[in-house]
Amino acid sequence: MRVLLVKTSSLGDIIHTLPALTDAARALPGIRFDWVVEEAVTEIPAWHPAVDRVIPVAIRRWRKAPFRAWTSGEWRRFTRELLATRHDLTIDAQGLLKSALLTRYAATPVHGLDRASAREPLAARFYTHCHHVPGGRHAVERTRELFARALGYPIPTDPGSYGLERSRVLAGAPDQVAGADPRPYLLFLHGTTWTTKHWPEAYWRRLIETAIAAGWPVRLPWGNEAERARAERLAAGLAEVTVLPRLNLAGIAAQLAGARACVAVDTGLGHLAAALDVPTISLFGPTNPGFTGAWGARQVHLASDFACAPCLAKTCAYQPSAAERERFDLERDWPLCFTRVDAAQVWQRLQTLLDEAHA
Repeated sequence: MRVLLVKTSSLGDIIHTLPALTDAARALPGIRFDWVVEEAVTEIPAWHPAVDRVIPVAIRRWRKAPFRAWTSGEWRRFTRELLATRHDLTIDAQGLLKSALLTRYAATPVHGLDRASAREPLAARFYTHCHHVPGGRHAVERTRELFARALGYPIPTDPGSYGLERSRVLAGAPDQVAGADPRPYLLFLHGTTWTTKHWPEAYWRRLIETAIAAGWPVRLPWGNEAERARAERLAAGLAEVTVLPRLNLAGIAAQLAGARACVAVDTGLGHLAAALDVPTISLFGPTNPGFTGAWGARQVHLASDFACAPCLAKTCAYQPSAAERERFDLERDWPLCFTRVDAAQVWQRLQTLLDEAHA
């Protein structure tokens, strides 16, 4: 059986889909997948042994210049590639209108979430077969159930596995990072998309200094100029901190795979750490780890219990009280939900995680 899978983005969502592929490969020996995914994250699907072809799509870029996407021939090439191989069925694992529209170009029956289950109910109108997958659970478990219903095998009850082959993951990584400390190290993932998901820099600095005092070198990756500037501020004056060069996903995966442990904000790279089975502390302020947190063994979620958390808001609208204005530095401690997840608390849990990993 050959299946066309549509799950275009984002990094965390792509990683959350991997255990469902592992389930399908175990339940249906010989099943193969071709995966439609955004061009920026094409590396990840290729890391799973059940994936034969990765079909890049550029919806994010095409939205900015739709006419150019058409006249350049990119859209025509994409649709040709979609139909180049015969598929038995298509699964839209995203449940969004943008992904549902792509399935219109697949010459197969299309399976997806029903109106009550999809993030955008209108997407269900494009499917041949709609499946009800109850919410209120982690995205990984919901995707595993969708695949089981679409492909006709029992819904898995085991813990599941990302199923990544490490040799595939590391194939595109540089052999080494020049100047990096060769000793065992910790990796701190400080970059994320929403402003509200950023752990305050003062907290990162305190955690880094504590780790160094305990004998742990720290490495800081970055993906854009703002993140590089933050990494350099965090590392300023600290000889035991390495600001890594800009790396592709395989390069960052190699850094994660070599780390003794990781601390991450709510970011796609935190999910990659989980997929590589790296012991990780994930920090949550405005978001809910119960639905989209790093999934797997040796994953610890530290979530704020602040009055308005999780608000799921990209912009913090909280109005501090007079007492809070007096107690906190509103520039250093913002957003205030992270005052409930401070550096001392994170270090305590990180030490426990490191001890468990060596037990």
